Amino acid sequence: MSSRRDFVKKTALAGAGLMMLPNMSFGAMLGSADQKLKMAFIGVGLRGVNHLNNALLRKDVEITAICDVDPARIEVALKLIKDAGFAKPHVFSKNDQDYLNLLNLKEVDAVIISTPWLWHTRMAVDSMRAGKYTGLEVSAANTLEECWDLVNTHEETGSHLMLLENVNYRRDVLAVLNMVKQNVFGELVHFRCGYQHDLRGVKFNDGKTAYGKGVEFGEKGISESAWRTQHSLLRNADVYPTHGLGPIAVMCDINRGNRLMSLTSNASKGIGLHNYIVEHGGKDHPNAKLKFKQGDVITTTVETTNGETIIITHDVNLPRPYSLGFRVQGANGLWEDDGNRIYIEGQSKPHRWDDADEWLKKYDHPLWKRYGEHATGAGHGGMDFFVMNSFVESAKEKIAPPMDAYDAAAWSAITPLSEASIENNGAPQEIPDFTRGMWVKRQPYNWMKDTY
Repeated sequence: MSSRRDFVKKTALAGAGLMMLPNMSFGAMLGSADQKLKMAFIGVGLRGVNHLNNALLRKDVEITAICDVDPARIEVALKLIKDAGFAKPHVFSKNDQDYLNLLNLKEVDAVIISTPWLWHTRMAVDSMRAGKYTGLEVSAANTLEECWDLVNTHEETGSHLMLLENVNYRRDVLAVLNMVKQNVFGELVHFRCGYQHDLRGVKFNDGKTAYGKGVEFGEKGISESAWRTQHSLLRNADVYPTHGLGPIAVMCDINRGNRLMSLTSNASKGIGLHNYIVEHGGKDHPNAKLKFKQGDVITTTVETTNGETIIITHDVNLPRPYSLGFRVQGANGLWEDDGNRIYIEGQSKPHRWDDADEWLKKYDHPLWKRYGEHATGAGHGGMDFFVMNSFVESAKEKIAPPMDAYDAAAWSAITPLSEASIENNGAPQEIPDFTRGMWVKRQPYNWMKDTY
């Protein structure tokens, strides 16, 4: 116990102590104002290139290294870098472990990881151990052990991890956060959110058929179908919870005065992927014989220590329009994403919804007011600009990011815990306190400022 206490005391500024002072710098600034952040990209597939493009628009970064096992993606990235007028970076593409050589480079300050899910935690852990400011795509972890690996490595090394959850920067989401902070909805009671997105055309794509018509995956697949579909075959879980949960967690101060306490999960039957294969490949196609484990609609109900409930829905294997299904409800009213509607007691007509546009315009977030024109064309409606801007500015100042290792662990823990609950007929699962009790003292990140 004494060695643990000594460690925490010695690293109060570099690691665990940052939980209480989330905006405090633990070291010197990264040189002068005109010194550039040296960035590397591990994974330059579709998502990695999106991040790369946003970095290339900045004057305060250098791209010093890229890594991918697919030579075609390396060529795409190199051309983008050259066309943007940047110097050619170091290239690492020999094998799955070549990223470790990238992490050994002294000319790398910060790393963006956009690889298949099974690589996320191990690469992030190795990056933090190498002293790099680490940006990690969602979800951050597949197991509870991996969730703890992220937290423990951050605390042991003092290196920062930022979860690159871009939906937290969506314009309407930030406007609603502004309303929450100004108590428009009153005391918060209930939330709904999720990932509801028809991904059948993403999960089956061999590159030879028209988009959305292929039925191959794994070794015969391309892009995400090469790895993502395997999770649906083997896991009955909400494997992608953070797009919905991330914004809600910020609104109710999770890990900063509140925490996720327990959950229950249930899964419907799983017929969507089989039906898709039969429709586009025929009932005699080999993949039509596979039994996909993942239920088509997975519903998770989370309880917080402050008494709010959160319903998270995962729905990606059936035909449907895209929606994250947000609902924010308090004592004085509620906002719903679907239908773009708001009701505020005493201001809306009784029992009648208001169109949300005027409310969202009135409470437009300071970040969007200041940087909205810069976000044009940045991807996903502009929110990708903000997530990259936040990452770069936090890395330059060597300060804790808005979404840190504790958030990455708590939000990603929904996946293994939903799997355990479904396996046990909806049995409640305790959500670990990844802050080890420090959520009581940690102060909320100031999401309402007009800078990154």
